[in-house]
Amino acid sequence: MPCTAYKYSTSSPRIEWKFQKGTSLVLLYYGNELTEPYRNRVQFSPTNIRFSTVTREDTGKYICEVVEGSQISKSEVNLIVQVPPSKPVAHVPTSATIGSKAVLRCTETDGSPPPTFRWYRDTMLMPSDPKTSLTFRNSSYTLDSTTGELTFEPVSSFDTGDYYCEASNNVGSPQKSDVVHMEANEVNVGGIVAAVVVLLMVLALIAFGIWFAYSRGFFSKRKDTTSKKVIYSQPSHRSEVRTPCPGGGHRA
Repeated sequence: MPCTAYKYSTSSPRIEWKFQKGTSLVLLYYGNELTEPYRNRVQFSPTNIRFSTVTREDTGKYICEVVEGSQISKSEVNLIVQVPPSKPVAHVPTSATIGSKAVLRCTETDGSPPPTFRWYRDTMLMPSDPKTSLTFRNSSYTLDSTTGELTFEPVSSFDTGDYYCEASNNVGSPQKSDVVHMEANEVNVGGIVAAVVVLLMVLALIAFGIWFAYSRGFFSKRKDTTSKKVIYSQPSHRSEVRTPCPGGGHRA
């Protein structure tokens, strides 16, 4: 990447390289040396820098700044590292309820620039507007080629099928995901009724168990089992009365 801000002169200007990606700004060449992340794979000269290897993380803006006395000159180079997309992953529900909303997603994280996406059902390419196709006109969906989201709202019986997505960015060959089958079903009324009946039975059993426990006194407070104190009183002493016996004696 050339540093067009550098001009040949007899003096030795100070040269700095910076790397900007989004709001992040890091120094690449500063104080007459390369910084640690670039030291082993970048070569510096006053007129340019050269990468021996690049990754998709090197995509961004490179700023060359030349300071000579009070004069500051800058030049910029935008680098796009192109990477073909890898095999995408199709996130497809195996079943969807007719009349509800279903979202299918296609993801891919390696491609640079970021890929765009297309969807297929039963090996047929799905158009962005289903009303333009005789095959898909009975479906109601929206397709975002940038995010890879395919949204059915509502799901119909015509949406049952085998789905897969494709990622491409004009670098290398487009990549297809695995096929996933989605089945559009009616609401299972019988299953819902059965679940409600089972729930009511469980609640009835719980209520009976609580009533039975109360009736047997398992939840009543324990009565005070402390023995009552018994007070014993000693009999009073009777006074002895002597009565005279006939004959002059005494009888106790």
